[in-house]
Order: sequence, then C-alpha cells, then structure tokens
Amino acid sequence: MALPPRSEVPVEETWNAESVYASARAWDAERESLSAALEGMQSFPGTLGRGAAQLLAWLSLKNELGRRMEKLAFYAFMSQAVDTADQAAAAMVGQVESLYSRFLAAGSFAGPEILALGEESVGAMVAEEPALQAWAHWFDDLFRKAAHVRSAEVEEVLALTSEPFAAIDTTGEVLSGADLRFAPARNSQGEEVEVAQGTLQTILGEGDREARRTAWERYADGYLSLKHTFASNYNAIVRRDVFNARARRYGSSLEAALFPDNIPPEVFHSLIDTCRRHIPTWHRYWAVRRRALGVETLHPYDIWAPIAKNLPKIPWETAVDWIAEGMAPLGEDYVREMRRGCLEQRWVDRAPNQGKTQGAFSYGAYDTHPFILMSYDDSLGALSTLAHELGHSMHSLLARRHQTFHDSQYTIFVAEVASNLNQALVRDHLFRNNDDPQFQIGIIEEAMDNLHRYFFIMPTLARFELEAHERAERGQALTADDLNELMADLFSEGYGDEMYVDRERVGSTWAQFRHLYMNFYVFQYATGISAAHALSRKLLDGEAGEAEAVLEFLRTGGAEYPVPALRAAGVDMAGPKAVETTFGILADYVDRLDALTRQSDATLS
Repeated sequence: MALPPRSEVPVEETWNAESVYASARAWDAERESLSAALEGMQSFPGTLGRGAAQLLAWLSLKNELGRRMEKLAFYAFMSQAVDTADQAAAAMVGQVESLYSRFLAAGSFAGPEILALGEESVGAMVAEEPALQAWAHWFDDLFRKAAHVRSAEVEEVLALTSEPFAAIDTTGEVLSGADLRFAPARNSQGEEVEVAQGTLQTILGEGDREARRTAWERYADGYLSLKHTFASNYNAIVRRDVFNARARRYGSSLEAALFPDNIPPEVFHSLIDTCRRHIPTWHRYWAVRRRALGVETLHPYDIWAPIAKNLPKIPWETAVDWIAEGMAPLGEDYVREMRRGCLEQRWVDRAPNQGKTQGAFSYGAYDTHPFILMSYDDSLGALSTLAHELGHSMHSLLARRHQTFHDSQYTIFVAEVASNLNQALVRDHLFRNNDDPQFQIGIIEEAMDNLHRYFFIMPTLARFELEAHERAERGQALTADDLNELMADLFSEGYGDEMYVDRERVGSTWAQFRHLYMNFYVFQYATGISAAHALSRKLLDGEAGEAEAVLEFLRTGGAEYPVPALRAAGVDMAGPKAVETTFGILADYVDRLDALTRQSDATLS
C-alpha cells in the first residue's frame, strides 16, 4: 500500500501547526520582526558591568528573543520533518538557521564579559537586584565553565560557525529523508512491498520472513549505495566535534560533550563496561528468540519478528486510554493533561505519509504545546512509542510551567528518564490486566525491542562513536570502509555465535542513525532507561512520597544539574546500581519469554 502524500493526511492526525503560527505567512512576518529586534542586542557589549539593572536588562532581552527564536525554529524544523520534500519548509529551515547564527553571534560577548566581572561582583549584583536570583543556577553554571569560555572575539567566531555546521545535519536529514530511495522488498507471495523510512519498522515487525529479509537488505543497500557520501558527512560531524573541543580547550571530544551537563566521563566508561559485561545476556536472548521463531539460523532481520500470535489491533483512542491508566501512579492531573493533548489539542502528528522523517520524537517550544512526530499503526509497539514520547512531552510541559525559559530546558542526560518511565509503568499495567499468554509474550517482545534499542544498539553505537572520535583526534582517516568494518566488528561481538552477521549490511548501521550527529548523545539512552526503571520500581512498590518526588524531578527541568536532580528523586546515577537493576529486569524478561514460549509450544503440540 502506497503512502499518501502529505496533502491527503486527515487534519486530525496532524500536529496543531496553527496553534503555533496561524500560517506560514505569519511565521515569515515574525521572522522579519525578530530579525529587526536582534539589532537591540548591539547596544549591550561593554555595558554589563554598569550595575545590576543593566545586567538584568540584558538577560531579560536575551530570554525574550531566545523564546521567540525557539518558537520560530520549532515551526520550521517540524514543518520539514513531517514532509522532507517540502521545499518551502526547507527554505524556512535555512532562514531560521541563518537568523539563529546571528542571534548567537550577537550574544556571544556576554559570557566572557560576565566572567570578567568576577563571581564576587556578580554575586553583589544579585544581592542588590532580587530579580537576578532567577539566574542563580545560570550564573553558577557559567562560572563553572569559565576555563572553557574564550575571549569575546573567539566566542563570536565560534557562534558564527553554528550556521555552516548546522548544514551538515540538514544534509544528513535531506539525504536520508528526501533523496535516498530504496528498492521495493518482496513478500513470500512475490508481491512488491514499499520500503521507506516510515514503513521499514512495520515490515520488520511482521511475520513474513521473506518480506523482512528483503526489506532489511534493500534498506541497508540504499545506505551502502551512498556510503561514501554518508561517510563524508559523518566525517564532517566528527571533525566538527574535535574542532569545538580543541577550540574550547577540552582534553577530548568526549569531555567536551559531557562537561556542559556536568557529567563526569567516568559515567560513560562505567556504562560501556557494564554493558560489555552483560553481553552474554544478549546471547541468551538470541538463543531463546531463535528457538521460539523455529529458525535454524537467526538473522538481524529476525530481531523484531513477532513471536506472539493474534495480537489485537489497538485503535488510537484505546491506546490513549491504556496509557492513561498505566500512568495513574503519577496522579490525576498528569493523566488529564496527557489525555487532552492526545484527544483534543492535537499534540501528535501520527499518520504515515510520503517524505515524513524516520522514527519518532517529541519537540516544541516554551510558548507552544509539546508536539510528537510518529507513525501510529495500531500495534503494541506503536502504543509503547506513544507512551515514550508522551513522557518527553509531559516532562517538557511540566518544566516549562514551573521554570523560567532558561531553566526549563533539561539536559540530554535526563531526557530519556521520563519517556522510559512512562513505558515501564504502562507495561506493568498491561501485564497485570491481561493474563493471556500470547498478549504477555507480546508485551515482553515490546519490552525487549525497547531494551534492544537502549541497552544493545545505543551502547554499541556509543562504542563506535568513541572510537571514531579518538581516531580523528589521532589524525586518522574515517573512510566509509573503515566505519563499516568498525561497526561490523562491534555488532559481531554483541551477536556472538547466535546470529548470522552480514558484515557489509550490518556495517552500514552507523549511517542509518542520525543520533550520531549529536556527539555522545546515544549512551544517555542507556543511562536514562536505567534511571527510569529504578524510579518505576519505587513507584510500583508504593514507596511513600515517590510520586511527588518524580513529579518534582519533572518540574525541575534544567534548574539543577542532572545527577543531583535524579538523586533527589531517589536514583544515584553516579554508581552502577540502576544500570545493574535494569539488566536484571532484562534477564528476567528473557527467562519469562523462554518459559512462556515453551508453554506455548507444548500447548500447540
């Protein structure tokens, strides 16, 4: 079945764009207005030491313009994401990137200038002007980063690089979403099956093995056909990261990526070491999956193959109901807000269409609803994805309501906590309220799909990313073949003897994940899901005050550093306990899947 063009998607299945701007013309008028307003920033350089009132005026203007810029950028990028072939949306993205570069350059003087005033002088200003207390955490963070803030001139140059560097990411988006074409797959009846970013995961999650095999191969072959272009683009991303690390005098790209969020590099290495120790758990899962599927040799395209039989279709409204019931431990207000977003306010752009970008994400601005991009297909997996993205959305909504603009933006390190907490709670609800063995197998499969992504794929990509950056830092080349070989080696270790490895196609996985364009982002999926499972255990055990502690964590946004913010909610990510707990849950799922599938096999025989 061919995907419809964007113009044919029912409006109720699209994001509420008109709640952001009435029209593209209104967006353009705001862009021109903001462009003119940026001129007001030029009168501030060299004046911030004149007193508390002047410092407050600058920070207030920066926040006001930043809020407008965020909203403008969100509308442009979301418009492109829902239809990457939309040339008008692409032009909007280019315009806003240029404007954002100007905004950064115009404000680049402030960090060095405030640092030059000294912590004692700034503290005196804060004592004089109570309104500056709202920036207390911001000031603390600025002085913490002092060693990596350069002169005003250098900061201006670094800010100006944001526009050309952003073009690398845009190239990857357009290349994958608009220009890349995949040959059609064929099912076991010899019929053609369309392969696209929005259809691949659905095909891989279906029972027709020939369709899965050919879709997986065609998808990988598409990336391999452009492997040198993708490698050139990824090489530019890595060189960008190395450049930024050296320009700001960090010891490595890893340190440069983690320091802004106050995350010690040891957290990264501890996670990777823990994941490597638990690779045998994955080998056992592959063995259970191979036996349950009844195949002689397991292939990567079998990882998502359904084991459960006759799972029900879950209409949109039912999915929203089940998610709301699962989130009951966080209270009526949380649930009510989430339901309104899904059923009344059109938070979710949920219909597949031609040109829609791959995957799912939650996005928005301080002055908009949170919005979600996904393709909902009435499956248990789609329900779980919706629960996940709603976790992000509710995190953003609560943080924006309870924090100032500059403190509302939580860090990547905590971003995956709320989303995976939603999934864990909804999963538990479904387990407790449907004892059908096949449905329970389906829930475990969904959980394992999620854990496979977070505790297998992402740590593997993190190891790849670390090696790629370290090679670049040593001055080594990053050719397409080098990247493919490295990726294939890492997956071969994770698959072990239980999985056949098509090295060339498996090796192209790095090109398929644009998450790698955000340096050292992917490992935080694993830390996030660990904290989420630790918190879910506390909530489900009914620990006194835990629901309020979790809600307070969500409201905190970026007003606290991530490690202490999570510690206040009851999880200490400085140690390995939460990661080990989650691997224990993973191992338990494997045991339960083994038992349920053996029971099913015995019943059928």
